[in-house]
Amino acid sequence: MRFSETELIAFESGLDPLYLNQSKIPAKVIGYGEISTVFEIDGDEKNAYKRLALFENRESAEDYTNIYNAYCNYLRKSGLNLPDDETVIIDNDNRATVLYIVQSKLDPKNFAHKLILNYTEQQASELLTKICGEIEKVWKFNSQNNPDLEFALDGQLSNWVIENDYKIFYVDTSTPLFKIKDVEQLNPDLILKTAPSFLRWILRLFFLKDVMNRYYEPRSVYMDLIANLHKEQRPDLVPIAIDIVNKYIKEPDKKFDIGEINKYYKEDKLIWTLFLAFRKFDRFLKSKIFHQRYEYILPGKIKR
Repeated sequence: MRFSETELIAFESGLDPLYLNQSKIPAKVIGYGEISTVFEIDGDEKNAYKRLALFENRESAEDYTNIYNAYCNYLRKSGLNLPDDETVIIDNDNRATVLYIVQSKLDPKNFAHKLILNYTEQQASELLTKICGEIEKVWKFNSQNNPDLEFALDGQLSNWVIENDYKIFYVDTSTPLFKIKDVEQLNPDLILKTAPSFLRWILRLFFLKDVMNRYYEPRSVYMDLIANLHKEQRPDLVPIAIDIVNKYIKEPDKKFDIGEINKYYKEDKLIWTLFLAFRKFDRFLKSKIFHQRYEYILPGKIKR
């Protein structure tokens, strides 16, 4: 049973994003999303709490909630399994309005990026085939249903969980990706909220549209999935993943090769390494120089 709204308000009011170990209610970070931090809070081992500190007021948080619920509905209609979930909005005086997505917690050992670490090539091939089959459900749904609607997903390994050796869940629902009549429904400024303030205008002008749109391109989603094997310390599986994914690429000249994947990963690694460094610098400026509250919780050094 999840915490009540009163208990979550107490957790949020006592949370110190800069020094988590000094927060009033103990919690540990179990994951990071594009716009969220995922907690396990002491006293509730059955649920994961995704914290989004992005909103200027309750109205904007409610707008996001409606978009989030619609996105989850589309994912389920396409045939994907999602954990049970609900949302809670918390108003804070003189601070950002915070929204929590409460998801039923799945076994951490069963996340694909952890399973694959010790998998044989055969086991990894079966897992990657399953994931590709789930991703294909989205493209199939888009092609067979309302032509005004298009939705997407992030296919990276850490977004998939295998329960009971057969049922696969998609868990990365906190960035709702869908368009209606080619108009992105998620306010892109919410994505930029987590970026350093001195970079936002550059990102908005030169990168935001490309970053959002790549999730709607099947080839880009698959490229990200294959290259993700480098980050998850299994580059030896890249050739196997290429063989699996190329079965879904119909145009012969668009099939993947190992050189393209390696180049993409090197560029992607550099971009995200720099982006995290800039975020840490922004945190230093706000918290240490300007003595302002920094709302976002950043990961430590990421092994890539």
